Amino acid sequence: MTEHIATQIAYYAQYAHMWGLLLIFIFMTIESSLIPFPSEVVMIPAGFLAFRGELLTGNLWIDGALAVLAGIAGSLAGAYINYFLALYCGRGPLYKYGKYFFLDEKTLRRAEKIFLEYGAVATFVCRLLPAIRQLISLPAGLAKMNFMKFSVYTALGSGIWTVILTVIGAWLGRLSGDMDYIELIDNGKRVLSENYIWVFLGTGVIFIGYIFLHRRIMRQSEGART
Repeated sequence: MTEHIATQIAYYAQYAHMWGLLLIFIFMTIESSLIPFPSEVVMIPAGFLAFRGELLTGNLWIDGALAVLAGIAGSLAGAYINYFLALYCGRGPLYKYGKYFFLDEKTLRRAEKIFLEYGAVATFVCRLLPAIRQLISLPAGLAKMNFMKFSVYTALGSGIWTVILTVIGAWLGRLSGDMDYIELIDNGKRVLSENYIWVFLGTGVIFIGYIFLHRRIMRQSEGART
């Protein structure tokens, strides 16, 4: 499936110097919504094109920063779709009709369980994890999570993820400038998989730190009430 999507997006890559940022925004919006769509096929090529000076301004740092911002904006837009869909439709319709939008009941229950168990920080941590990345916005909407807090956590998690993918793309552009689109995606995914342990470790440190502080604050609050 990834190769098929990459083949389709390769057609649009030739217009990156004119419409690159808009395309990044559109595709990352799709990726962050209900439609299964790998962000690797968008942000890795964005970093690659930025390094080669083929994205917008021809400057690596400016184009790289703009690509990341467009990716974050698209991720937020897709997350908002999920958030408000869950907020206004509710649990019943979501579970009943989710299967028609690539959402099976088991996956929905898993996302909701993670959110209920770990709270708002799950919207940040899960943005760095495969499979659950897009769906964590749904239980946030069901729980009526504070919209500003939801936006901040989603932007932070999405920001880290888009930076990682963009840097991988730029790194591949430094190593070789003659890769075709499919080869670029395959090499990018390989680099990501080989170094994903660092993403997990970093996420784990943040998560453990949050749980520790959260429980400490809760104990202090309970003590003060007592």
